[in-house]
Amino acid sequence: MTTLEKATKNIQRKGFLDIELDEKIDYFAEINKLRKEKNAIILAHYYQEGAIQDIADFVGDSLALAQEAAKTNADIIVFAGVHFMAETAKILNPSKKVLLPDLKAGCSLADSCPPADFAAFKKQHPNHLVVSYVNTSAEIKALTDIVCTSSNAEKIINSIPKDQPIIFAPDKNLGSWLIKKTGRDLLLWDGACMVHEAFSIEKILNLYAENPDAEIIAHPESQAHLLKVAKYVGSTSGLLKYVQTSKATKFIVATEVGILHKMRQAVPDKILIPAPVDDDNCNCSECFYMKMNTMKKLYLCLKYELPFVEVDAELSKKAILPIQRMLELSK
Repeated sequence: MTTLEKATKNIQRKGFLDIELDEKIDYFAEINKLRKEKNAIILAHYYQEGAIQDIADFVGDSLALAQEAAKTNADIIVFAGVHFMAETAKILNPSKKVLLPDLKAGCSLADSCPPADFAAFKKQHPNHLVVSYVNTSAEIKALTDIVCTSSNAEKIINSIPKDQPIIFAPDKNLGSWLIKKTGRDLLLWDGACMVHEAFSIEKILNLYAENPDAEIIAHPESQAHLLKVAKYVGSTSGLLKYVQTSKATKFIVATEVGILHKMRQAVPDKILIPAPVDDDNCNCSECFYMKMNTMKKLYLCLKYELPFVEVDAELSKKAILPIQRMLELSK
């Protein structure tokens, strides 16, 4: 059995092609070469490692990535992100090959909303319209009326008639923030992102006391007590835009640390401090799943077009409707 055959056989167990490579390989040069040969596009989330962001054709948050996936003319989409993102790209492009460098790059927030449990919850509230965050599986999207991201959630909630009851899933923190922003009485699913719940409000306030000229900025998936002290609350792309437009020169950034790479490129003259977490022995502000993708895995998956993401055709037909509603409302 060849090395490729063995690695392919082990993909489901390992999640990626485990093939030894020359340590001197120039991943940038090789990936660029393969990208042109295969008419492939590399889409990367802001939480990916810096090198992957730098080589990607497009870097964005969940909304921008979905929009880019919906309009691409590429034959192959390489999604440097987590599984639900690649799954969404496949739903939008059923005839294209969608590659994910590591199939085990999941999402704690998506995992917090098991489809069978959510289906039962939805059945208990038959008059409610379901708005679900894009950070969910295809099965949850198929049970959803409109998908949203943190960039457009407020706009989407406000687009729904005020007398229409709404279930919001799965992030309870984003849901609570939306209740405050829109004044709507949302019925929340009890889910959360382990990265955004790891921040220590005590340590952040101590850090702020040491840096009173800094502005605290936070993602709305963070807990309410943190959002209360934040100068600005917004989506990943919103946070990036804010540090560029704010007159402040120092920021305490409460979201996944990967965004600091793009922030530092955008505002090299400003000071960016990652918000501290509760656990001193853990870099918990870094998403373990996002960082499962590496340049080596990206190169191998593009070279051998493995592993790829598939979505059942019937499931895809159901899941695409709420995604399309989101994209239409986000124009």
